[in-house]
Parts: sequence; structure tokens; C-alpha cells
Amino acid sequence: MNLRLTPNTMPVAVHPNLSAGLSKPQVGGAEAGGFSGALKNALGSVSAAQNEATRLQREVQFENPKVSLEETMVAIQKAQIGFQATLHVRNRMVQAYTDIMNMQV
Repeated sequence: MNLRLTPNTMPVAVHPNLSAGLSKPQVGGAEAGGFSGALKNALGSVSAAQNEATRLQREVQFENPKVSLEETMVAIQKAQIGFQATLHVRNRMVQAYTDIMNMQV
């Protein structure tokens, strides 16, 4: 097993050429990164996993020989785990919002 850090696997903070060329991120929701971007990407990937699981279920129901039941079950479980994680994040965000709104200034 090779555990050496190559230029492709080194973190940006350690890699000298990459950290010098980075620009300062913008403030606000318009930036590509940040929390809103990560949340949007996560929701998109959960939605894509659910769509893929639905498509595979439909193919199994139509008895498509190219789609296996095992592959379908794994896709369903991935979609379910992603959805549960999304629900936990949503619940934490609602709880944090409630806590902030109940703070006395």
C-alpha cells in the first residue's frame, strides 16, 4: 500500500503551487464553494441517487436482464442513507435556528 503524498493527493494548504494561486473567496451566496454550495451539491447528489434507485427499480420490474436485483438493492440503500443524512442535517439546522431565535440579546 502506497501512502506517500504526491502532488495530486496533497492538501491545498501543504501544496506550495496551489495555495499561492488561490484567490480570496467572495462573501455571500454567490460563491461556488461555501456552505450553500456544499448543501446544494449534497441535495443534488441525494436527488440523483433517488432518481437512479427509482430507475433501477423500474428496470427490475420490467425484467430487464441487464439490471441485477443486487445492484438495485444497493442503489436503494444508498438513496435511503443519503435521505436520512439529509433529514438529520435539516433537523440540526432547524434546531440551530430555533436556538438562535430564542437567544436573548
